[in-house]
Amino acid sequence: MTENLKPENNDQVLESVQWAVTQKIPLDVRGQGTKLGMGRPVEADHILDLSGLSEITDYQPSELFVTANAGTPMKDIYAALDQQNQQLMFEPPDYGPLLGGAADQGTLGGLVACNIAGPRRIKAGSARDNCIGFHAVSGRGEMFKSGGKVVKNVTGFDLSKLMTGSYGTLAVMTEATLKVLPSPENTRTVLVRWAKDGDADQLNNQAMTEALVSTNEVSSAAHLPAKIAARSAVAYLNSAGGAVTALRIEGPAPSTAYRCAALKVLLSKFGEVEELHTKNSKMLWKEIADVSYLAANQERAVWRISVPPTEGAHVVQRILESAEADVMYDWAGGLVWLQIDEVDQASKDLIRGSVVQAGGHATLVRASKQLRQSDIVFQPLDPYMTGITKRVKNGFDPESILNPGRMYKGI
Repeated sequence: MTENLKPENNDQVLESVQWAVTQKIPLDVRGQGTKLGMGRPVEADHILDLSGLSEITDYQPSELFVTANAGTPMKDIYAALDQQNQQLMFEPPDYGPLLGGAADQGTLGGLVACNIAGPRRIKAGSARDNCIGFHAVSGRGEMFKSGGKVVKNVTGFDLSKLMTGSYGTLAVMTEATLKVLPSPENTRTVLVRWAKDGDADQLNNQAMTEALVSTNEVSSAAHLPAKIAARSAVAYLNSAGGAVTALRIEGPAPSTAYRCAALKVLLSKFGEVEELHTKNSKMLWKEIADVSYLAANQERAVWRISVPPTEGAHVVQRILESAEADVMYDWAGGLVWLQIDEVDQASKDLIRGSVVQAGGHATLVRASKQLRQSDIVFQPLDPYMTGITKRVKNGFDPESILNPGRMYKGI
C-alpha cells in the first residue's frame, strides 16, 4: 500500500528525505501530479507530496523576479503577475488536458522539474533559462541552495541549469525564483493561409525563416497542417480549409501595427494573409502552447520531437512515408508534436532514426503506463553520457531514493 508523506514546510521536507535515506526507501516526488504521464513510472511505496508547500514567498515587480514554494499552483503565480501586468517570458504551457488530466492544476516545481516552455521559447528560452535560484534537499538528506533572486547576484556553479529538467531525480526542490518581465502592450499574429498542405510542407519553413530574419521582431512561429488548423477555436483558422502558418508580433501598439503591415507584405507571396488582434492571438498561442489539438483521443501516443528548425518538415516527411500521424510544428519548425496510433518497435525505430539523422532528439510524452515502463521514453544515451548521468545522480542521490528510474532505467 502506497503511503503519502505531505510536509508543510522545508524542515519537514528535510526530515522526510533523511528518513527515506536512513531506511533506503524510494520516494515518488510530486506536486499535484499533473505531469506523472511524462517520463517513466516511478516504482516507490511512498509519495512525497509537495502540494502543502504552496506560497509565493517573495515577489518584487520592480526587481523583475518572483519566488515561490515548489507546490505553489501556477495559476496563483499568474494571478499575482497579472495584477502587475507582468509575465513569465518563456510562456509555460499547461499539459494537463494533453496528459488526460484537468487544466490549470500544475505547480511551480513540476514546471521547473520538466523544463517546459511555450511558443516564445525561440526568443525567451525555456524554464532552464529563466530559473535563477532555488532551495532544495538532496538525496543525501542535505538542504542546499543555489543562485539568487537577481541575476547580478548569481555566482558560483549555476546548479539551476542542472536541476531544471531533472524530473526530480537529483533533489527535492522546495523553492524556486524565476525572472519576470512586463507583459506586451499589444499582440498581433500574421497568418499565412495555404491552399494545399503539399505547398505548405515545402514552403512553410521558408516563410517562417524569412519572417524571423526580417527586422519585424517575430516572437513566435508555428505551422498547423489543415487537419490541425480545423480543430482551432479561432474562426480564422478552423475556416481556413487548409494549412496555416502563424507569426506573432508583440510590443507597443504603434510598433506592432507597423511591423504587422510590413510582415504581411513580406509574406503575401506565399499565400493569402490574415491578421489576428490581441484576443484571437492570445487564444491561438494558448492552444499552440498547450498542444490542445492533440488532447483528444487519449489512446493515441504523442511524441515531442526537437530538431533544428530547418529539419522539422524533412523529419516529418520521412516518418509519414511509413506511418500515419497527426502533426503540428512550433518553435519555427524546431519543435514537432506527433500523434500516432501505436508505438511498436518499427515506429519507434522509424521516429528515432529520422530524428537522429536530423541531429535532434525525441521524447515519448504520452503513452500507456506499460509502454512507458520500457526504456524508450527519453532519447537513449550513448555509453559516455550514461556514465556521466550515473555519476551526477550518485553525487546528489547516492541511495537512489528520489524518483528512481523516472528518466532512465536503473538511474
